[in-house]
Amino acid sequence: MIPWVQLDTAEIPAGGQLKLMQRGAEFSIMSGSIELMNSRLSGSEKALASLACERLATRPSPHILIGGLGMGFTLRAALADLPATARVTVAELVPAVVTWARGPMAHLHQHSLADPRVAIREGDVADAIRAAPAAYDAILLDVDNGPSGLGRDANDSLYSAKGLAEARRALKPGGVLAVWSAGPDAGFTKRLDSAGFAAEEHMVRATGGRRGTRHVIWLATI
Repeated sequence: MIPWVQLDTAEIPAGGQLKLMQRGAEFSIMSGSIELMNSRLSGSEKALASLACERLATRPSPHILIGGLGMGFTLRAALADLPATARVTVAELVPAVVTWARGPMAHLHQHSLADPRVAIREGDVADAIRAAPAAYDAILLDVDNGPSGLGRDANDSLYSAKGLAEARRALKPGGVLAVWSAGPDAGFTKRLDSAGFAAEEHMVRATGGRRGTRHVIWLATI
């Protein structure tokens, strides 16, 4: 079996470390011993974008915010579904992830970072949300492992009652909050309802096929 090779490490602001690993053509981003994402499993990240963009089909110039660049699967899927007049802001907390996207994983991202519709914002997506009231038609969050985070305690605030209220203020009327999670979270569904969202829960396969691990995507509208 081909061994894993560690290509790089990156410090996470406020604590923790990411590792970029490669085994043959396969890439993995890890936080400690926990795998956050793998280049072989992109189905649910793509579904996060596709499900949200379906709700924006009637909007001529939608502006969406993506929290977390990762391996670029959500961004690429969004660009494939959005019109030429759309705008996509990607907030990425760890600058090295953007460097990796332009370096060893450039073939995964293809030309998405050079797309004129895309703006990369290095920093916390929570800051982007707070700074822009009624600015976005959709907010897509693929941060940590979802509402039950593993990598960074500060991410929990995104999914708290306060964080959801801030996301609601950042959305335009009829806007969509789409959230990816590694697994179900009944408490988060209740918080969405309490925050004034009409929430739907979708189970999707990590592989994008009919078999494999199931992930959860919430679509929450106002």
